[in-house]
Amino acid sequence: MERMAPVAQWCSLVVASLILGFIFQYFNVPAALLLGPMIVGVVMGLFGATVRIPGVFFKIAQGVIGCMIAQALSPSILPPLLHDWFLVLMVLVCTLLASGLSGWLLVKFSDLPGPTGAWGSSPGGASAMVAMAGDFGADVRLVAFMQYLRVLFVATAAAIVSRLSLGDHATGAAAVEWFPALDWRFLVTPALALAGVWLAPKLRIPSGALLIPAVVGAFLHSTGTVLLEVPEWLLAIAYTLIGWSVGLRFTRPIFKLALRTLPQMVVSIIGLILLCGAMAWVLTKILHVDMLTAYLATSPGGLDTVAIIAAGSHVDISFIMAMQTLRLLTIIVTGPAMARFISRSATPTTS
Repeated sequence: MERMAPVAQWCSLVVASLILGFIFQYFNVPAALLLGPMIVGVVMGLFGATVRIPGVFFKIAQGVIGCMIAQALSPSILPPLLHDWFLVLMVLVCTLLASGLSGWLLVKFSDLPGPTGAWGSSPGGASAMVAMAGDFGADVRLVAFMQYLRVLFVATAAAIVSRLSLGDHATGAAAVEWFPALDWRFLVTPALALAGVWLAPKLRIPSGALLIPAVVGAFLHSTGTVLLEVPEWLLAIAYTLIGWSVGLRFTRPIFKLALRTLPQMVVSIIGLILLCGAMAWVLTKILHVDMLTAYLATSPGGLDTVAIIAAGSHVDISFIMAMQTLRLLTIIVTGPAMARFISRSATPTTS
């Protein structure tokens, strides 16, 4: 595929993504327009495609997802979180310990260097983990592969759980209005998305391209200052860009580099997903949340893909995003110390 002209690669990427995405949409697969392009991107990346999504478009797409999240966020989510603060804290701590154990075992029983295994197994925002990993001596290529491999597994697993949870209700979903009538308020959405892209590096906020529009937009929307409009066609473009950005990272050279430790990576990811699923089951027994809401709230990243799947399901998206954001911030704060601990304790010493 690397011998194909870039124009031919783009055409193949677009056409195949449209076909697979709308097949998934027809069968009511949650996040169909994310999973379809993501799977096509993975296949094309492994077959040597050279086209890439510029980083700025990936961040703008995250900003659009942030605006979509802002529509669902409201101050009403804070009292339940504060009321059950001890349980929320326990879930965060357990997720942190689970990811630490996963990283420790991965480094102990594979050839991965300590920092690489630690950052690669951190269940935070994938882009934030990759950005931070290089500053702590990790192989950024392998960290990116591990992070986005986890995103691929998590997105697929969450979509399956969502589809099973919806059951027969999925077939009764309302028809999507792709091109609704818009007024001047629509301009706030691209303005917020672009502001997040511009401000995130200046304020050094990890995943700021998504979090800044989500927080600012939630304030504007919930106070009635501006009622955000995020049409379906814009969301579909954002979903597709994020799917392509993740999928095309699975290049053949990186895959060959990771091949020796791929089985351990997969086992580590599946183990982390199962542990978070167990915590979700516990949440349903203590809090008044359904299994799908609890599963997406505890699902180990990434923030944008979980938000997309939640938006296509009948769940409490405010609770999910509050839990996901709290975990991301916790991982960012504790990540460096955890990486150092895993590197020192799990890496075999040479005599």
